[in-house]
Amino acid sequence: MSYVFPVPIPSVPIAASELRFPVHRIYCIGRNYAEHAKEMGSAPEKGEPVFFMKPADAVVSDGRDPRFPSVTKNLHHEVELVVALQTGGRDIAVADALECVFGYSVGVDLTRRDLQAAAKAKGNPWDIAKGFDDSAPIAPIVLSGGRHPIAERVVLSVNGTQRQAASVADMLWSVPEIISELSKLYELQAGDLIYTGTPAGVGALLPEDRVQCSLDGWCTLEFGFSR
Repeated sequence: MSYVFPVPIPSVPIAASELRFPVHRIYCIGRNYAEHAKEMGSAPEKGEPVFFMKPADAVVSDGRDPRFPSVTKNLHHEVELVVALQTGGRDIAVADALECVFGYSVGVDLTRRDLQAAAKAKGNPWDIAKGFDDSAPIAPIVLSGGRHPIAERVVLSVNGTQRQAASVADMLWSVPEIISELSKLYELQAGDLIYTGTPAGVGALLPEDRVQCSLDGWCTLEFGFSR
């Protein structure tokens, strides 16, 4: 006997619309700001892109507070520009990459830093540090309409105190370059989200903390934690 269970498709609201953005995959790039690379003990240079993924249902949106994760004593915030794709493909040229973009948002790559450090020390994969439940809070996606962030800042505050702030112009790998490099490794598709890396200033969060984020001129995000 076989069974079919209806599984909801994760989605993110689209700003100023009743429509939603169905999420296919969540790609992330690490060490994409020199100062953050330095604070994590890595060389502050472009080097090779470091990619990892989160499950699509890690997204947290619509004003819902993420659940504070288990098995960690050092949960970190990482604010990021997020790119939403409307088309994809393989081996996309840098010059053509922005044609794939549907819109932009701001999100947080929540990270169980202690689990990541332990995995790195043993030379093990660190999926459990990045791809856990509710690890990708995100604001509504703002339709690009031919606009693209150039020098806008991503900012994160905790309980009203600013911790992270940087211009997206400081990214070592630009949005078109990230899309192009990812398309060499995966066939990108409509519905993909790309978290483009975090600036310096990452730090620990507590269950009672309130997080505020923004992408200047585009969108804002605020959340606490549920149990």
